[in-house]
Amino acid sequence: MSLNITVIKDKILSDNYFILRNITYDLTQRNGDVVQHKREVYDRGNGATVLLYNRQKQSVVLVRQFRVATWVNGNLDGMLIETCAGLLDDDEPEACIRKEAIEETGYQVSNVRKVFQLYMSPGGVTEIVHFFIAEYDERLRQNNGGGVEDEDIDVLELPFAQAIEMIRSGEICDGKTVILLQYLQSSGLMAQ
Repeated sequence: MSLNITVIKDKILSDNYFILRNITYDLTQRNGDVVQHKREVYDRGNGATVLLYNRQKQSVVLVRQFRVATWVNGNLDGMLIETCAGLLDDDEPEACIRKEAIEETGYQVSNVRKVFQLYMSPGGVTEIVHFFIAEYDERLRQNNGGGVEDEDIDVLELPFAQAIEMIRSGEICDGKTVILLQYLQSSGLMAQ
């Protein structure tokens, strides 16, 4: 099914850091009626995320960092536990995630596997996130991680069972992290 969309207005409201656009368009519905929508769309580019896991130790590596948007929306200290992630910029997803893994966690992962790509908030954000998993062990550690420049990232190595419990308790409430932990749980790669 192809939709008939006519753009009436496409105005950039901000290009300060990312691009915020105000778009007005006519949408011809399946029954032939035309409705006009006015929406704001935030274009922050596409991203990639990776969950590092160790089958032998039954552990995962996550990061904790301040996220201002969560602080604004009620997260009292603004700290969020999440999988390593970053914007693609001009990189391919796999190259991006390899770079982010070493910067944020200190692990230089070699065998990464893409599991899917998802729109994370399609009601107003254009971003597609590419999801990866990768095994790690101490031989792959190149540095202590913690991020670059203005980043202040804590690296957390957790038992896999504890990470799953942290979803239930609400300590882990980042969407991409929950998705990858549950993927790993259902994949058979980790003991149940």
